[in-house]
Amino acid sequence: MTLEVGSRPGIRPGVRLEFDRVRRRPVLLFPEGVLALNDTAAAVVELCDTRRTVEEIVARLGERYSGVTSASVLRALADLESRGLVGAGREARAARPVRTAQLVAAAPPRSPAPLGLLAELTYRCPLQCTYCANPLNLGDYRDELDTAGWQDVFAQARDLGVLQLHLSGGEPGLRKDLVELVATGHELGFYLNLVTSGVSLSAARIGQLADAGLDHFQLSLQDAEAAPANAIAGRRAHERKLAVAEAVRHAGLPLTINVVLHKGNVARIPAIAALAADLGADRLELAHTQFYGWALRNRGALLPSRAQVERAAADVAEVRARFGTELEIVHVAADYYSPRPKPCNYGWGSRQLVVTPVGGVLPCLAAETLPELEVPSVRTDSLASIWYDSPAFRRFRGTDWLPEPCQGCVFKEVDFGGCRCQAYQVTGDAAATDPVCHLSEHHQAVLDQVENPGPALAVPRRMP
Repeated sequence: MTLEVGSRPGIRPGVRLEFDRVRRRPVLLFPEGVLALNDTAAAVVELCDTRRTVEEIVARLGERYSGVTSASVLRALADLESRGLVGAGREARAARPVRTAQLVAAAPPRSPAPLGLLAELTYRCPLQCTYCANPLNLGDYRDELDTAGWQDVFAQARDLGVLQLHLSGGEPGLRKDLVELVATGHELGFYLNLVTSGVSLSAARIGQLADAGLDHFQLSLQDAEAAPANAIAGRRAHERKLAVAEAVRHAGLPLTINVVLHKGNVARIPAIAALAADLGADRLELAHTQFYGWALRNRGALLPSRAQVERAAADVAEVRARFGTELEIVHVAADYYSPRPKPCNYGWGSRQLVVTPVGGVLPCLAAETLPELEVPSVRTDSLASIWYDSPAFRRFRGTDWLPEPCQGCVFKEVDFGGCRCQAYQVTGDAAATDPVCHLSEHHQAVLDQVENPGPALAVPRRMP
């Protein structure tokens, strides 16, 4: 749908207009994203209440600003509509006005201020997925932070400027205090995203999470059909997950279906997309396996062929065309077949941080595998001191440390040299250019691993 002067726009489900008191500017928060707005753009969005037409919005803005035209407002709305943030129709909702005066921070933030926190509440999980990115030494993570410990982490993160709080694991639904933690995050003003297998959550508890302030529910599926899905999960979980999806929609929560792609399911993208649409999902994330933790151990059983990856790209294009705006489809490419490395977390220690179940703080979920990295902990240090001053976060921050050919590359501010963990896995040197890059002197090592990825027999993820 394209907005016109007679349209009555509102924000889409799962989108919130807020004022970021740390950065001192209005923002739109949505699943997996933050969009900073200038005052004019925020004024447009505030008037998207599903009652006013675009023409009426233009008239109202004309009372505050000079030179406002229907064309200029429609351009702004078209940009937001293309991002899936505003629209018209039954699902559009009124944006609430942002409050600023009492929310502005006393001092401007240090740079960089983090946007997202991945809170890995527990590594316990009833499933045995062979592509899990959790660490192999799961038994070392039993002394989990308690409720008060996590609440303190959340408060510190909010003061740092974090806007997106992702609750994950393992299986976060195994935490008895999950509803309480969601309520805390909501009170602090986070955009709250739950990343879960769903199997431990009843319909009643999903309703409680919605009432506590959960913004977005991300449900993992293993495949489009029960038999292969249950085989990868290590238990009969598929039908249970379908019931969870129904409960999520009944609770009024935006739903993302997340499917990790691998050799065993990559050919079934069309069926997976059809299932996601049938479940009423708003988004479908099709992510090729990232080879960390258990996934790295099982790479030989998971790594698809080049032909499978190329077919997957064509299938993604086909299902995007088929479902259009009905279903947003996110495709995370297969690293080993890409000529350029991914911009891992948009730069080390730049936007994101991870807190493990026992309080370790990491720049990314696999950084603990780097042998020279001393992992700081919220049990002994403040989150602010860890983020800004710890060697773990300062080591690869920015681009001054980059080696050649990265240092002279026009893409260095785009991909930041790629993934440090992948560099270490392949070359033994975390400071090397990501060997996925075709310019890396170690690129042949990646090609060799594609040809010989390892044993084809997968080891199920198990917590001792």
